[in-house]
Amino acid sequence: MESFLRFPRWLCLGLLVLSAGCRTPAPLPGVDLSTAGWKLQRGQALWTRSAGQPEIAGELLLASNPRGDCVVQFSKIPFPIVAAQTAGDHWQIEFGARPYRVAGIGRPPARWLWFQLPAAVAGGDAPQPWRFESLGDGRWRLANPRSGELLEGAFFP
Repeated sequence: MESFLRFPRWLCLGLLVLSAGCRTPAPLPGVDLSTAGWKLQRGQALWTRSAGQPEIAGELLLASNPRGDCVVQFSKIPFPIVAAQTAGDHWQIEFGARPYRVAGIGRPPARWLWFQLPAAVAGGDAPQPWRFESLGDGRWRLANPRSGELLEGAFFP
């Protein structure tokens, strides 16, 4: 009889623990890049997802503000390919026209080059294993030698 009474307690405790699990942060609100303080850079880039994969050519938009918020969009008009955004300590990244969205709180994962690009272009260092280099004539390259992922581009003057 005693073992029967223990089971519901463990079951209740287990359900309580499972119901208090993690919650994905809500999508970040849209950004009005025409408001004061946003610096916009537009250009073109070639993205290689990993070694041996074909290059994807597209339009690149990089926007940042003095608070450190950033928006990076890579698209092949009219199709969005990647959209990454940071706002305060929140971040999110969406892939494709039917977005696959990943979001979090804190520092964005280093595995996505889209979050490394703003600091690298601004003259900062990209975290390992990323390497940023200026190629001259306003061109640049951000690469991960381990994975073969590469973004090479230039912003319009």
